[in-house]
Amino acid sequence: MKGFVKWMDNAPLWLKIVFALPVLDIVWAVYRIVKGAAYGKLSLIIGGILWIILGWIILWIIDIVCICIWRDPKVLA
Repeated sequence: MKGFVKWMDNAPLWLKIVFALPVLDIVWAVYRIVKGAAYGKLSLIIGGILWIILGWIILWIIDIVCICIWRDPKVLA
């Protein structure tokens, strides 16, 4: 699990932005769930589940903005 988290953290910027698009934003939701499970953080697991449900509606915009500014999704990640 930590390998997936490390791979996502080291992914190129263009790939992170592609993963933040409306339909593909589920990748960041899975990232949050896996990161929460790997590091034992319940808030990340819950945030990942909420991201699956609400991510395609509006939360993908938050991911794109955070990735463009900080190079990583910072909200619940």
